[in-house]
Amino acid sequence: MASKDRKEKAQPFTLKTPKGTKDWADRDMVLRSRIFDTISSVFKRHGGVTIDTPVFELREILAGKYGEDSKLIYDLQDQGGELCSLRYDLTVPFARFLAMNPTIQQIKRYHLAKVYRRDQPAMTKGRMREFYQCDFDIAGQYESMIPDSEILCIAVEGLTALGIEDFVIKLNHRKILDGIFAVCGVPLADVRKISSAVDKLDKMPWEDIKKEMTEEKRLPVEAADKIGEYVKMKGGVDLLAKLKQDEVLMSNESAATGIKDMEVLFSYIKSFGIQDKLSFDLSLARGLDYYTGIIYECVTSASAPPSRTNGDKKSKPKDVDEDVSEYVGVGSIAAGGRYDELVGMFSQSKKSSVMPCVGISFGVERLFSIIKSKEDMSKIRANETDVFVMAFGGGKEWTGFLPERLKISKVLWEAGISAEFLYKSKPKPRQQFDAADKIGAPLAVILGQDEYAQGMVKVKELGLGENADEGRDVEIDNLADHISRLLVTIKGQR
Repeated sequence: MASKDRKEKAQPFTLKTPKGTKDWADRDMVLRSRIFDTISSVFKRHGGVTIDTPVFELREILAGKYGEDSKLIYDLQDQGGELCSLRYDLTVPFARFLAMNPTIQQIKRYHLAKVYRRDQPAMTKGRMREFYQCDFDIAGQYESMIPDSEILCIAVEGLTALGIEDFVIKLNHRKILDGIFAVCGVPLADVRKISSAVDKLDKMPWEDIKKEMTEEKRLPVEAADKIGEYVKMKGGVDLLAKLKQDEVLMSNESAATGIKDMEVLFSYIKSFGIQDKLSFDLSLARGLDYYTGIIYECVTSASAPPSRTNGDKKSKPKDVDEDVSEYVGVGSIAAGGRYDELVGMFSQSKKSSVMPCVGISFGVERLFSIIKSKEDMSKIRANETDVFVMAFGGGKEWTGFLPERLKISKVLWEAGISAEFLYKSKPKPRQQFDAADKIGAPLAVILGQDEYAQGMVKVKELGLGENADEGRDVEIDNLADHISRLLVTIKGQR
């Protein structure tokens, strides 16, 4: 009776992943792993050491660090213990790590891990609620702008190594932006709110930004108009020269400091030879509260929202759970900046109360969506098996050579060669070739009924089509060496 009651109370459910998440498998995993390997190799080349931190943090650690985006933090249910939240990024946990380890005075750290944001998902554009970030940060006291310039160099190297060429790094300085707001008459208490509005300029027209400033955030119209004159400016060294001639702006200490920093930065950028990839853009604000200096975002043609015709009046859904891939672009594919005061917010030691930091974060899922759209996924192998071990024979005494296939496979594995065989005691030749073809193995080792007794096997290259041959007889004792040499040749050709 109790069992019947349980069945009656059981509620049907939809078997799916939560909104904003997805399962990864097969070729997608191979491509994503390639992205991880490429980016981490760049990080290691620049002297990075890796760390890991918990996937959730104490709630007070994350509180007040993300401005208006704080509402996107996933809070975990209170179960009578500590109040915790899933990490929103890898930067704040890194700052907490440094504050807890005051003996670390300088470090180049990289971290590849998942983060969580209750943002409106756009799955086909790589905008998800669970996603990977690949971060590289330089912490410690150094001469001005040297670490910043290397971080920008890492950004260029990382994206170029991934085969992404059509990108631009938008560059600005929070001190310049703060100075602009000050000379335009923005009250100090409203600077972060107005900064958050300016940060939407790449997604919305200026008139909508101005309306948000004046109507929602109560900024005087004349102040908004002055801001508009500045934030529409972009360029390079030429823009820097123009700002230096602005007496009103240069009279502001914050703006003058930022402009001086940018002068130094541009000289180092030139030495790295990456100036053509950078755009000094005064509209870039970066909404996170912890930035104190240089800020940057890497964008491509896929970053912008899709253009819509005048007749298309469909508006972006307001439901935060509804997918908005149709309405948005990929967004920035990497971003970061300088945050000199974040560690000090957590520090209980005077020694680590001042720990300047600057870093870059690559968004893996967004990069994946761009790279996959250009990739011939049919050419990507889901596994790395190099050899398929087969056995051919016949007659009443034919056993299928299962123990012998196991033995040969073990010889190959111990030599560091990836190998598989069919899980059947007496497989047919066609079944074995089909299995090898399905996984894309480039070589077959064939155990012939008579040849094996003489200590010989046949090695045959697969996937040659009309150019296929009968293969070559090889002594079992020399099999591993022969295959190792052959694989070097084959992989060099393919």
